[in-house]
Amino acid sequence: MKRYYAYIRVSTARQGEGVSLEAQREAITGFASRHNLQISDWFTEKETAAKRGRTQFNAMVRQLQRGQAQGLIIHKIDRSARNLADWARVGDLADVGIDVRFVTESLDFGSRGGRLAADVQAVVAADYVRNLREETIKGITGRLKQGLYPFRAPIGYLDNGKGQVKTLDPARAPLVKEAFKLYGARKHSLRTLLTHLRSRGLTNRSGGQLSMCGLETMLNNPFYTGVIHIKRTGVTYNGAHKRLITPALFERVQAIKSGKSGPKVTRHNHTYQGVFRCGLCDGPMVPERQKAHVYYRCKTAECRTKSMREDQLTDAARGFLKRVQLTEANFEEALRQINEWVREPRDGDAEKAWALRAANIADRKNRLTDALIDGMIDRDAHSVRMKALAIEEEALRAEQQEAQDREAQAASLRNMAELAKSLCLSHDLAFGQDKRRIIELASPNPRVAEKEVYFEPYNWLEVMKNDLGVLSGAPARDRDRTFSTVLSGVPEKEAVAELLNMRNDVEPKARFGKAA
Repeated sequence: MKRYYAYIRVSTARQGEGVSLEAQREAITGFASRHNLQISDWFTEKETAAKRGRTQFNAMVRQLQRGQAQGLIIHKIDRSARNLADWARVGDLADVGIDVRFVTESLDFGSRGGRLAADVQAVVAADYVRNLREETIKGITGRLKQGLYPFRAPIGYLDNGKGQVKTLDPARAPLVKEAFKLYGARKHSLRTLLTHLRSRGLTNRSGGQLSMCGLETMLNNPFYTGVIHIKRTGVTYNGAHKRLITPALFERVQAIKSGKSGPKVTRHNHTYQGVFRCGLCDGPMVPERQKAHVYYRCKTAECRTKSMREDQLTDAARGFLKRVQLTEANFEEALRQINEWVREPRDGDAEKAWALRAANIADRKNRLTDALIDGMIDRDAHSVRMKALAIEEEALRAEQQEAQDREAQAASLRNMAELAKSLCLSHDLAFGQDKRRIIELASPNPRVAEKEVYFEPYNWLEVMKNDLGVLSGAPARDRDRTFSTVLSGVPEKEAVAELLNMRNDVEPKARFGKAA
């Protein structure tokens, strides 16, 4: 008795036609029984027939070509192939003597007429797939242009059904945000970050253990900034979903990931490590523990600055913070003027500046498209640059939205005023990295020269303490004096609020530039 293979298939995508695997198996079994055919093996595929290179189909064809079976039973012609290349392989099997049978079509595949009828049906099925593919792509593109992501939500977001915006996952979203902040702070390598996130309970979308590949995919995904980037086509869209992280943080993470050197790891995490530099040679003051004390030393051999104990640096820092922190009268005046500023009419100059920046981005997009059409750049370079412009555009939109929300700005200003009023106390109550963060927030470049410690306060502290009477005026000044400038002058505004609460989670290191 001849041995027959049975092949059944369903698409992985949601089907609007066809039958299930169980129904196909039942129909083939009944067909074989009625015709006295022996089925030796079953080949089951969960893959669309429009896709070439199906694993089970290829394995079955190879075994039939080797003579391991003499016949093939398929439920229906469109279950075997909807692309003509695979259909040709079915025809090749018949040409070498394989008995090919279809359960639902009463065709004699061995005759000319039956073969022609089967070929016609296969061509119709292939045309159906091409049209379905075009309509599907059209629908997906329409959703993307609306800012909707018609695919499975990434880690940290939830699917809400067809045509709905992805929303933040209350369980995973905070952990994803923490992952970006930790890596952006250079406190972890990818491997140690993965271990930390697993210990914190972050899982993949299926609830399983997060893998290294999954972590890298997450950190590379601009979806968290509000941008949708389709890697296969290289096209970028503005998403309608709520952003989880700022574009600036995403760009910092990408810069760290693409860098040649990873984060530096030291044996001891000393209080002011990386904060002070030598005022004479500009070399770093390197901490070393000697017996019961920590000394900060300049390693330049001929430099006159030798070493200073950590407790001396602490005393100098406390004295500096006492001098620059706000008095109670300053604080009350700051709150009063912040409240007045919230009620002031909006500045039209800012709107014009945002419009100019948006027009500039649009012009750069057009020029990139022209360069692609003219063959000056390839499609990959065009995709990378368009993605960067989309992130820049999203950052502009976020900046504009935040600036227009004066209450949110006022809350940040009040937090900064609260911190500026209690700098010394906050420093005294803090530990380790929090002490270091307060110094970095108050002074851009602390120096040690011989036996003296030098601090220069940031502009935002000077404005709040000395220039509270000037909240507006001409934009061109030697030194910025508006509260809006104060707000934008400190990149890590979130660190202000978290420092007020003395939270111990890691924030990105704030090096706000060199002293004027």
